[in-house]
Amino acid sequence: MSEHVFTPAATPSVAVAGSAARFPVRRVFCVGRNYAAHAREMGKDPTREAPFFFMKPADAVVDTGGSVPYPPQTSNLHHEVELVVAIGGHGHDVPAERALELVWGYGVGVDLTRRDLQDTAKKMSRPWDWAKGFDASGPCGPIHPVQAVGHPQAGRIWLEVNEELRQQGDLNEMIWPVADIISHVSASVQLQPGDLIFTGTPAGVGPLAPGDRVRGGVDGVGSFEFRLGPRPA
Repeated sequence: MSEHVFTPAATPSVAVAGSAARFPVRRVFCVGRNYAAHAREMGKDPTREAPFFFMKPADAVVDTGGSVPYPPQTSNLHHEVELVVAIGGHGHDVPAERALELVWGYGVGVDLTRRDLQDTAKKMSRPWDWAKGFDASGPCGPIHPVQAVGHPQAGRIWLEVNEELRQQGDLNEMIWPVADIISHVSASVQLQPGDLIFTGTPAGVGPLAPGDRVRGGVDGVGSFEFRLGPRPA
């Protein structure tokens, strides 16, 4: 029997609503510009061309309910609230009409973005990894099993900062709904239990400051709350 050269890190996981169980996280896929209004505010023309994706490390996903650290190397940290899909089945090249069979549940998370680093990366035609995949860049509320919330096709998605409404939209405004997103991801990779998909954000993204209290949710699915920690020394 082989031995590790050091003790492996614990498997990242997300809370499960109403249970002491945890949802183990394998990979994190994120959909870019999946709401037309957000695409426009980012200076893009929203058309229904094939969706594009980026990834975060599994351990970038952290529980909400406490403090989330303010990351280094940025002076322009942005919030992006998103419906999160938790995959519970195996699937490759899954047609959209069968894609929802892979879903274990849904949650609500935030794609924290170092916007200044992302803007620089875009200008220099570089990857977004440093802007999107830093430590604790994916705060996520508890996952709610499909049996409890169904497959939401519509519902208000929102985010507040210090009780001020910043983002508000509806799931029915997605350019690519959940089933299509899953189908597109599965065309490129073998989806596995534990994969999470952040499905895009509505308009209203904006900066966060240390000490900000962030609340958000999707009506009929769930909500979250966290406070942003101080800038690193």
